[in-house]
Amino acid sequence: MSRERDFIDRLKPLARHPAARGLADDAAVLELGNVVLVLTHDMIVEGVHYLPGDPPGDVAWKLVAVNLSDLAAKGARPVGVLLGYSLDVAAERDTAFIAGLREALDAFAVPLLGGDTVQTPAGAPRAHGLTAIGEAPPHGAPRRAGAQAGDILYMTGEVGAAGLGLAIAKGEREGPAEWLAAYRRPQPRLVEGQALAPLVHAMADISDGLLIDAMRMAEAGGLAVEIDLEAVPIPEGADRMAAITAGDDYELLFAGPGNLSLSQPHLAKISAIGRFTSGHGLSLTDRSGAVPLPERLGYEHDAP
Repeated sequence: MSRERDFIDRLKPLARHPAARGLADDAAVLELGNVVLVLTHDMIVEGVHYLPGDPPGDVAWKLVAVNLSDLAAKGARPVGVLLGYSLDVAAERDTAFIAGLREALDAFAVPLLGGDTVQTPAGAPRAHGLTAIGEAPPHGAPRRAGAQAGDILYMTGEVGAAGLGLAIAKGEREGPAEWLAAYRRPQPRLVEGQALAPLVHAMADISDGLLIDAMRMAEAGGLAVEIDLEAVPIPEGADRMAAITAGDDYELLFAGPGNLSLSQPHLAKISAIGRFTSGHGLSLTDRSGAVPLPERLGYEHDAP
């Protein structure tokens, strides 16, 4: 077990309010009379979530996008964000960050409501946080738990482009501009999340990797999940195992009945990639049969 997972498990007794959902989701769902808010907070740290050489404007965009992706997985409509920002030694980086923040907030039509700034010691890694606030859909925000035996596992879009983009940013390979953009400027599936929310039994975003996030969904529902590797959409030329474990894709992963359909021109393609069954654990197959699980299913902080 990673230290991150152990730490969260030790926090669970403190999360006694129903809004916390037992810390089993990536967002809290808080009922305030007739208003139901969805609240989430993500941080990004230099050297962990982005590279020191990444443009500050792209860092700002990514900070907004990864938080809005959590709202998308709850079918929520964004209503505002609160920023936690580490002032940079170089003032021009602050200016570039603000420009990127403005782009992201305008692109997703979400206002900045407030936040806090701090000064970190010279040479310390930059770290920024964002709290995103959304309004839950009238029919309720889907949980990560909720999948039923026999449900199909679906996903939007494809996985693997962001991992390829990271390799490009590191100078390890070349590739098309859209791969680099997938890593630096992900697109949260807000419209898809709002459309899917009333139709699905469970939903989450793919942030740490398809395999690890699918396993978490199965565990939350007390089920097993089997994934057909050849059904998973990946970029042309990508290594399949690398694509399904890379993370940073911010597509939606969801469970629902086999007849679920959402084919509209303005929405991302939806693919059926697996099935939930009674039992526990994650298994992989291809046309030849069972495929061994990779040693690493996805990203976990301080995993052994």
